[in-house]
Amino acid sequence: MTKMVAATGNEAIANAMRLADPDVCSAYPITPATEIMHYFSGFAANSQVNTEMLLAESEHSAMSACIGAAAAGGRVATATSSQGLALMWELLFIASGMRLPIVMAVCNRALSAPINIGCDHSDSMGARDCGWIQLYSENAQEAHDNMLQAFRIAEHMDVRLPAMVCLDGFITSHSIESMRWLPESAAREFTGRYQQTTPLLDMAQPASYGPLILSDMYMEYRKAHEQIMCQVPQVVQDVADEFRRISGRSYGLFESYRLEDAEVAIVVMSSAAGTTKDVIDQYRDKGIRAGLLKPRLYRPFPYTEIGLALKHVKAVAVLDRSDSFGGSCGPLFLDIAGALSCQTERPVLVNKIFGLGGRDYMPEQARQVLDELLQLTQGAPVTSLKQYIGVREAAC
Repeated sequence: MTKMVAATGNEAIANAMRLADPDVCSAYPITPATEIMHYFSGFAANSQVNTEMLLAESEHSAMSACIGAAAAGGRVATATSSQGLALMWELLFIASGMRLPIVMAVCNRALSAPINIGCDHSDSMGARDCGWIQLYSENAQEAHDNMLQAFRIAEHMDVRLPAMVCLDGFITSHSIESMRWLPESAAREFTGRYQQTTPLLDMAQPASYGPLILSDMYMEYRKAHEQIMCQVPQVVQDVADEFRRISGRSYGLFESYRLEDAEVAIVVMSSAAGTTKDVIDQYRDKGIRAGLLKPRLYRPFPYTEIGLALKHVKAVAVLDRSDSFGGSCGPLFLDIAGALSCQTERPVLVNKIFGLGGRDYMPEQARQVLDELLQLTQGAPVTSLKQYIGVREAAC
């Protein structure tokens, strides 16, 4: 029987890590992810896990240690945020290129400069093309469940790629929510024992990690990496189906909320989806067919499935909690546009940048977006493809 608890997102992540019982955790403190390792180091100190804790001198060193431990044949986990993830950027490609199934929690936080500790997705979006699997979480329950599933996904023998589980800094990481944890035995059976593949310390079967590959083979290696990524969505769905059977909670590649017959829809990730759902319910009560699509698996991006889910909608607003300076639109918008590009019939698309640096996302902003979409369905022209909502125009 599942246990009802009150926990923060960080505590939920740490508890999932405890249940997975990694061999090595190497980390460096950074707000708002520090608390995850505070909790987990307590588990290690109290012998609740058999984990070797390594406090590195930087996030770059922390990921280096994670790579070494994973290559040696261990289950490895860590956590970071913002500038910490940015400092790891060089190593992220190495971890994925070596097919090392490291699992990392990322408390999404804005990047400097100027210094800001509020939530936005600029950190993980900056790392979206590093070859890591990315899962995004709406709330603490999803963060906990995604973290448990991430070990199974990353370590799957058809995948063996690193995965990051993203949750909104402070909004999710530090807010207390009621949630359900799996029974210890069921959770530990679900995560299972770690299976080594060509461990570096196996002297009987020597393996080479990170060799020099020049132009005669490098492109083929990258294509092979992409082919492995293409297998990830099916593994994600299979793991989610197994998790549903033991938890009663359903997950997919994305969540569709009142989308099947929607004429207008909002696409948004993580905690902002909850606020948007409430507003969609209000519009439904008025007879307006509004819906929502919330991506869960962002890398690899399920283009085909999302394109099919949105093709019937007349107008869609994609809300990005990050920006692409000098680019046409935000990163999520570009992926949604790509998903719809192959559809014969597709909606009118607009992009909204919101919530940067922890700026509040309010219900009235969701209402403004839906009202604009309704105007577009009635023939109003798109005056601007990319707009900022909730920004003080006079300060720009």
